[in-house]
Amino acid sequence: MTGSRYSALVRDAKSRIKETSVEDIKTRVDNGDQFYLIDVREESEWGRGHIAGANWLGKGILETQVERAIPDADADIVLYCGGGGRSALAADSLQKMGYTNVTSMNGGFSGWSRAGYPVES
Repeated sequence: MTGSRYSALVRDAKSRIKETSVEDIKTRVDNGDQFYLIDVREESEWGRGHIAGANWLGKGILETQVERAIPDADADIVLYCGGGGRSALAADSLQKMGYTNVTSMNGGFSGWSRAGYPVES
């Protein structure tokens, strides 16, 4: 369970970022759109399963590793976590670092899994 301070932090971040739905990202994947799909969950969560074709760049190392992984600050980046809170915070952080085309997938891996979309482990 998350606390009210965390919820307020996420709401604040969401006021500054773009969000998209699980269904929109599935459509983009199916259409072959080119974008970075980044899982920002903990490495142990990634190991238990992740969206097929995604890359892992955990929230704990995101800011220190993103420039090496994605040097183009204008790259199309979609972030996801378990439900959408951590990815919203991560999107806000990347925007502050100068990334201009960052989106958080609301619903996260939980929503993706519930929809029956492809996962890898």
